[in-house]
Amino acid sequence: MYEVILSNRAEKRLSRLPGGEYERVLRAVMNLAEDPRPRNCQKLRGREGWRIRIGDYRTIYKVDDDRREVLVVDIGHRRDIYR
Repeated sequence: MYEVILSNRAEKRLSRLPGGEYERVLRAVMNLAEDPRPRNCQKLRGREGWRIRIGDYRTIYKVDDDRREVLVVDIGHRRDIYR
């Protein structure tokens, strides 16, 4: 099991999601503790990290295998997340 840590930015953006989306995204983020690189994840190009897609939303995170931690860097709608 990995420890999932949300950055301040990720916490704020998660809390602003509509009710149904909040639940879906939170569930996906918590599942990263069991599998930090699920089948639908992709390695980011141009910067360090990974991303998972949850409907129209994206979660960007980093994995530290030595410390067994997943740091969620950002959460947002697909049109805004990469800016």
